[in-house]
Amino acid sequence: MVNNTNQTTVLKQAPFRADQVGSLLRPARLKEARLQKSAGELTLDQLRAIENEEISRIVEKQKEVGLKAVTDGEFRRSWWHFDFLENLTGVEGYQTGGGIQFHQKQTKSRSIKVTGKLDFNDHPMLEDYKFLHSISGDHSAKMTIPSPSMLHFRGEIEKSAYSDQNEFFSDLAQTYKKAISSFYEAGCRYLQLDDTSWAYLCSEEQKEQLRAKGLNPDELSELYLKTINDAVSDRPEDMKITMHICRGNFRSTWISSGGYEPVAEKLFGSLNIDGFFLEYDSDRAGGFEPLRFVQRPDLQIVLGLVTSKFGDLESKEEIKRRIDEASRFVDISQLCLSPQCGFASTEEGNLLTEEQQWDKLRHVVEIAEDVWK
Repeated sequence: MVNNTNQTTVLKQAPFRADQVGSLLRPARLKEARLQKSAGELTLDQLRAIENEEISRIVEKQKEVGLKAVTDGEFRRSWWHFDFLENLTGVEGYQTGGGIQFHQKQTKSRSIKVTGKLDFNDHPMLEDYKFLHSISGDHSAKMTIPSPSMLHFRGEIEKSAYSDQNEFFSDLAQTYKKAISSFYEAGCRYLQLDDTSWAYLCSEEQKEQLRAKGLNPDELSELYLKTINDAVSDRPEDMKITMHICRGNFRSTWISSGGYEPVAEKLFGSLNIDGFFLEYDSDRAGGFEPLRFVQRPDLQIVLGLVTSKFGDLESKEEIKRRIDEASRFVDISQLCLSPQCGFASTEEGNLLTEEQQWDKLRHVVEIAEDVWK
């Protein structure tokens, strides 16, 4: 079992020993309000008032279960990525002929395209963050946004907007640099970049699909690495930026499989961020061996060992055993614990109850308290 001798017991800054990815199950009241807004039965202001009440409720619940970082559950979003990306200057959302294909399930129709020069101006999520910040109290208000990689990975880029790939990635980095600065000015000190592209670059099946589109996976990983590093390069010292990586999360299903080995050296050795939230709740994520590339003593690794896909609670002893196994590759003082993903990457949510969701988060807190005594 994990040896607690001389361990750092409490992390005063993000990520925390017991942490969370971000999204939470949408309550029935909120789902109904969104339907009423779509039907013209509620105004935008009326919907926002209901969102505020529900966000305030779940922020208090996060504090109650013992989390140090609180999120708004992404309650104002339909998707974990599209809502943010389509509100960037130069990006538009549109309806497609079909959704994103998961294992035996498909999302509703939606995608994005770049139609003009990229920029970050008057983004609505700045106000969303400010509300969260106003009710966070002495807890850390965590903001989650998609990584810059996701605009390229999921978006279409019109030639009329960018005929030169280097110009696109340069503008993308500058757009995110401006976004990071804007969130900081709004009070954000804990920002998470959600990124599924790195997990897909670990999947032979997904890499074949990229090659079929004329893309080179190795070239993509270099472009994404440089773009992210450029984007975060000027962040203030007191702002922590983490990245969450998973293999898809929609209605308790997934897209890709494959361990982190193909990208581990680049991610853990060259990406200039403060921590990684890594999916590790199933065999599809592989073993802990890729963590040997973690060389920086200040890089925190948040192990996603508790699944958010189903409600049954994992054995505490088994989770502790796996933390102990991971500590063979990364010092225990650099490890933390969380669910492997959010509970509702899209507004539909995973297949568990709100009560089970809170039990999961409480489970994370209790295990972390046992390990890092």
